[in-house]
Amino acid sequence: MFGNTKAFSGFAVNDMRKAKEFYGETLGLRTSEEYGLMTLHIADGTEILVYPKEDHTPASFTILNFPVDDIDQAVDELGRRGVTFERYEGFEQDEKGVFRQEGPYIAWFRDPAGNVLSVLQER
Repeated sequence: MFGNTKAFSGFAVNDMRKAKEFYGETLGLRTSEEYGLMTLHIADGTEILVYPKEDHTPASFTILNFPVDDIDQAVDELGRRGVTFERYEGFEQDEKGVFRQEGPYIAWFRDPAGNVLSVLQER
């Protein structure tokens, strides 16, 4: 039924101004706005809708993963841009906050609304 539709993902934030600054300036994504909504324009034409929600509850799971070629370089640059990395009990993370045990190397951080994002590097 939906095999030929252009589906897209979306998530909520509680402050669109802070979200635009974070996604556009801190992360360097191309953004656009229409009807009070923001669209993140990701590689290959992927679009992600960001919408305001006053009683927003942050996602407790990772809503966006950003694959990178060099996780150490990405973590260092994000740190210089003011991003702090999450630490999770039960995950052995190094001094930078990178989990390197199994699967891809991954480091989690939050947007201003508290939603969880990550950078990850395939081994």
